[in-house]
Amino acid sequence: MKRIVILASGSGTNAEQIIKYFYYHESITVAAVFSNRADAGVLQRAHKYGIPAVVFSRTDLYEEKRVEQLLRDFGADLIVLAGFLWLIPEAIVKQYPNRILNIHPALLPRYGGKGMYGNKVHKAVIADGEKESGITIHYVNKHYDKGDIIHQETCPVSEGETPETLAAKIHRLEHEAYPSVIESVAMGL
Repeated sequence: MKRIVILASGSGTNAEQIIKYFYYHESITVAAVFSNRADAGVLQRAHKYGIPAVVFSRTDLYEEKRVEQLLRDFGADLIVLAGFLWLIPEAIVKQYPNRILNIHPALLPRYGGKGMYGNKVHKAVIADGEKESGITIHYVNKHYDKGDIIHQETCPVSEGETPETLAAKIHRLEHEAYPSVIESVAMGL
Protein backbone atom coordinates (compact mmCIF):
# COMPACT_ATOMS: atom_id res chain seq x y z
CA MET A 1 0.00 0.00 0.00
CA LYS A 2 1.43 3.39 -1.04
CA ARG A 3 1.10 5.98 1.71
CA ILE A 4 0.42 9.67 1.07
CA VAL A 5 0.98 12.47 3.58
CA ILE A 6 -0.80 15.72 2.74
CA LEU A 7 0.62 19.08 3.87
CA ALA A 8 -1.90 21.93 3.95
CA SER A 9 -2.24 25.36 5.51
CA GLY A 10 -5.85 26.33 4.82
CA SER A 11 -9.43 25.18 4.57
CA GLY A 12 -8.54 21.90 2.92
CA THR A 13 -10.92 21.57 -0.02
CA ASN A 14 -8.21 20.00 -2.21
CA ALA A 15 -7.08 17.79 0.66
CA GLU A 16 -10.64 16.56 1.16
CA GLN A 17 -10.98 15.69 -2.53
CA ILE A 18 -7.74 13.71 -2.31
CA ILE A 19 -8.88 11.93 0.88
CA LYS A 20 -12.22 11.00 -0.70
CA TYR A 21 -10.57 9.81 -3.91
CA PHE A 22 -8.27 7.40 -2.07
CA TYR A 23 -10.60 6.46 0.79
CA TYR A 24 -11.45 3.03 -0.66
CA HIS A 25 -8.47 2.71 -3.01
CA GLU A 26 -6.90 -0.74 -3.16
CA SER A 27 -3.27 0.41 -3.44
CA ILE A 28 -3.02 3.98 -2.10
CA THR A 29 -4.07 5.54 1.20
CA VAL A 30 -3.83 8.94 2.85
CA ALA A 31 -1.79 8.15 5.96
CA ALA A 32 -1.92 11.60 7.57
CA VAL A 33 -2.55 15.30 7.12
CA PHE A 34 0.05 17.75 8.44
CA SER A 35 -0.62 21.46 8.91
CA ASN A 36 1.42 24.42 10.06
CA ARG A 37 -1.73 26.09 11.42
CA ALA A 38 -3.67 24.82 14.42
CA ASP A 39 -6.78 26.66 13.17
CA ALA A 40 -6.67 25.28 9.62
CA GLY A 41 -9.95 23.85 8.37
CA VAL A 42 -8.08 20.95 6.81
CA LEU A 43 -7.64 19.45 10.30
CA GLN A 44 -11.41 19.09 10.74
CA ARG A 45 -11.71 17.61 7.25
CA ALA A 46 -9.06 15.01 8.11
CA HIS A 47 -10.83 14.21 11.39
CA LYS A 48 -14.13 13.72 9.54
CA TYR A 49 -12.53 10.84 7.59
CA GLY A 50 -10.57 9.39 10.51
CA ILE A 51 -7.23 10.53 9.06
CA PRO A 52 -4.55 11.38 11.64
CA ALA A 53 -3.84 15.12 11.73
CA VAL A 54 -0.61 16.67 12.96
CA VAL A 55 0.14 20.33 13.65
CA PHE A 56 3.74 21.48 13.46
CA SER A 57 5.67 24.72 13.86
CA ARG A 58 8.24 26.50 11.72
CA THR A 59 10.89 25.26 14.17
CA ASP A 60 9.62 21.67 13.76
CA LEU A 61 10.06 21.94 10.00
CA TYR A 62 13.24 23.96 9.60
CA GLU A 63 15.31 23.44 12.73
CA GLU A 64 14.38 20.39 14.78
CA LYS A 65 13.60 18.03 11.89
CA ARG A 66 10.43 16.85 13.64
CA VAL A 67 8.53 16.89 10.35
CA GLU A 68 11.19 14.67 8.73
CA GLN A 69 10.73 12.18 11.55
CA LEU A 70 6.93 12.34 11.32
CA LEU A 71 7.09 11.62 7.59
CA ARG A 72 9.14 8.51 8.38
CA ASP A 73 6.82 7.54 11.26
CA PHE A 74 3.79 7.67 8.94
CA GLY A 75 5.67 5.76 6.23
CA ALA A 76 5.24 8.47 3.60
CA ASP A 77 5.85 7.24 0.08
CA LEU A 78 4.52 10.44 -1.46
CA ILE A 79 4.12 13.95 -0.03
CA VAL A 80 1.29 16.03 -1.47
CA LEU A 81 1.07 19.78 -0.94
CA ALA A 82 -2.49 21.06 -1.00
CA GLY A 83 -2.40 24.76 -0.25
CA PHE A 84 0.76 24.51 1.83
CA LEU A 85 2.55 27.86 1.75
CA TRP A 86 5.99 27.22 3.28
CA LEU A 87 9.03 26.23 1.28
CA ILE A 88 9.94 22.55 1.74
CA PRO A 89 13.44 22.23 3.25
CA GLU A 90 16.11 20.94 0.91
CA ALA A 91 16.80 17.98 3.22
CA ILE A 92 13.23 16.71 2.72
CA VAL A 93 13.37 17.37 -1.03
CA LYS A 94 16.53 15.25 -1.19
CA GLN A 95 14.95 12.43 0.87
CA TYR A 96 11.87 12.34 -1.40
CA PRO A 97 13.14 12.98 -4.95
CA ASN A 98 10.23 13.23 -7.39
CA ARG A 99 7.95 12.17 -4.54
CA ILE A 100 6.69 15.62 -3.45
CA LEU A 101 3.86 17.13 -5.51
CA ASN A 102 2.34 20.59 -5.49
CA ILE A 103 -0.57 22.17 -7.29
CA HIS A 104 -0.45 25.83 -8.32
CA PRO A 105 -3.50 27.88 -9.39
CA ALA A 106 -1.94 29.24 -12.61
CA LEU A 107 -0.01 28.14 -15.64
CA LEU A 108 3.58 28.03 -14.48
CA PRO A 109 6.19 29.31 -15.05
CA ARG A 110 4.13 32.53 -15.02
CA TYR A 111 2.46 33.74 -11.83
CA GLY A 112 4.49 31.54 -9.50
CA GLY A 113 7.03 32.05 -6.76
CA LYS A 114 7.04 33.23 -3.17
CA GLY A 115 3.89 35.12 -2.24
CA MET A 116 1.95 34.03 -5.33
CA TYR A 117 -0.99 32.04 -4.00
CA GLY A 118 -4.77 32.18 -3.96
CA ASN A 119 -6.44 35.39 -5.08
CA LYS A 120 -3.06 37.11 -5.48
CA VAL A 121 -2.46 34.85 -8.47
CA HIS A 122 -5.93 35.42 -9.93
CA LYS A 123 -5.67 39.21 -9.53
CA ALA A 124 -2.32 39.21 -11.37
CA VAL A 125 -3.67 37.03 -14.20
CA ILE A 126 -6.67 39.33 -14.67
CA ALA A 127 -4.61 42.55 -14.34
CA ASP A 128 -2.28 41.34 -17.10
CA GLY A 129 -5.20 40.75 -19.44
CA GLU A 130 -4.54 37.03 -19.84
CA LYS A 131 -7.09 35.14 -21.96
CA GLU A 132 -6.55 31.86 -20.13
CA SER A 133 -5.38 30.56 -16.81
CA GLY A 134 -5.37 27.13 -15.29
CA ILE A 135 -3.54 24.80 -12.95
CA THR A 136 -0.08 23.34 -12.82
CA ILE A 137 0.80 20.16 -10.95
CA HIS A 138 4.54 19.88 -10.48
CA TYR A 139 7.27 18.18 -8.52
CA VAL A 140 8.67 20.18 -5.63
CA ASN A 141 12.30 21.24 -5.54
CA LYS A 142 14.16 23.70 -3.32
CA HIS A 143 12.55 26.75 -5.00
CA TYR A 144 8.94 27.94 -4.96
CA ASP A 145 7.06 26.67 -8.03
CA LYS A 146 10.19 25.75 -10.02
CA GLY A 147 9.97 21.94 -10.05
CA ASP A 148 9.37 19.93 -13.21
CA ILE A 149 5.82 20.21 -14.50
CA ILE A 150 3.78 17.00 -14.47
CA HIS A 151 0.39 18.23 -15.70
CA GLN A 152 -1.37 21.44 -16.73
CA GLU A 153 -4.99 22.23 -17.56
CA THR A 154 -6.44 25.49 -18.80
CA CYS A 155 -9.61 27.49 -18.48
CA PRO A 156 -10.66 30.73 -20.17
CA VAL A 157 -10.43 34.09 -18.43
CA SER A 158 -13.76 35.61 -19.42
CA GLU A 159 -14.61 39.25 -20.02
CA GLY A 160 -15.47 40.80 -16.66
CA GLU A 161 -13.81 37.95 -14.74
CA THR A 162 -13.20 38.60 -11.05
CA PRO A 163 -10.63 36.90 -8.83
CA GLU A 164 -13.50 35.05 -7.15
CA THR A 165 -15.08 33.75 -10.37
CA LEU A 166 -11.68 32.73 -11.72
CA ALA A 167 -10.91 31.00 -8.40
CA ALA A 168 -14.11 28.95 -8.75
CA LYS A 169 -13.04 27.77 -12.23
CA ILE A 170 -9.56 26.93 -10.93
CA HIS A 171 -10.94 24.99 -7.94
CA ARG A 172 -13.02 22.82 -10.27
CA LEU A 173 -9.92 22.01 -12.32
CA GLU A 174 -7.91 21.27 -9.17
CA HIS A 175 -10.53 18.97 -7.69
CA GLU A 176 -10.90 17.04 -10.96
CA ALA A 177 -7.22 16.70 -11.90
CA TYR A 178 -5.10 16.54 -8.75
CA PRO A 179 -6.28 13.17 -7.33
CA SER A 180 -5.82 11.31 -10.62
CA VAL A 181 -2.36 12.81 -11.21
CA ILE A 182 -1.38 11.84 -7.65
CA GLU A 183 -2.64 8.33 -8.35
CA SER A 184 -0.58 8.10 -11.53
CA VAL A 185 2.60 9.23 -9.77
CA ALA A 186 2.01 6.98 -6.74
CA MET A 187 1.37 3.91 -8.91
CA GLY A 188 4.68 4.56 -10.63
CA LEU A 189 6.69 4.47 -7.39
